[in-house]
Amino acid sequence: MQERKKYGKKRCKFCDMKIDYISYKDLETLKLGVSERFKIMPSRLTGTCKKHQEALSKAVKRARAAALIPYIVDRKNVVESPFDKIKPLHK
Repeated sequence: MQERKKYGKKRCKFCDMKIDYISYKDLETLKLGVSERFKIMPSRLTGTCKKHQEALSKAVKRARAAALIPYIVDRKNVVESPFDKIKPLHK
């Protein structure tokens, strides 16, 4: 029988950066939990803890409602980094 590969436990990026509140306006922070097609990544892939995963999903949904990020990305025109096209609110 083959031995199973053992991977290290993933750590929450938000806990490591000591972020308490995830703002829907901060697209750089939202980029950590969103795929290239603006789907919310599950915590089993990103290693995000439950508290920050709930806050992240709420912030992404608010950003979608505020039209900061799109709901749907066209499958035919997928780009490498869709965040480059989005202009930040503040510099």
